[in-house]
Amino acid sequence: MINKLTLILFIILCLEAGLALTLLPWISFGSVNDWGSNFILNYLSQLMNLPALQQLVSSGWMRGAVTALGLLNLFIAFWEIAHFNQSLQYLDSKDAQNAAGK
Repeated sequence: MINKLTLILFIILCLEAGLALTLLPWISFGSVNDWGSNFILNYLSQLMNLPALQQLVSSGWMRGAVTALGLLNLFIAFWEIAHFNQSLQYLDSKDAQNAAGK
């Protein structure tokens, strides 16, 4: 039962992280500015005296890299959904081996 719950929570985590990493670099929310011009990024680039940091983060290359990580998370989530029973059997067999070894 605990393995099933763990696997379900892992899938949910991968889906949420994948959606966030895929969409956030490209959309703006009402009062929240664009990905490359937010308060925390401005503060860090001024604090570290690295104006190139803001340019790097706001570049299309960085947005693409973050989006690729999001798509990878979504792929992992959908793969786990498709192979749910197989993963559950693997986790159960590992628990049985660990219990027998103790």
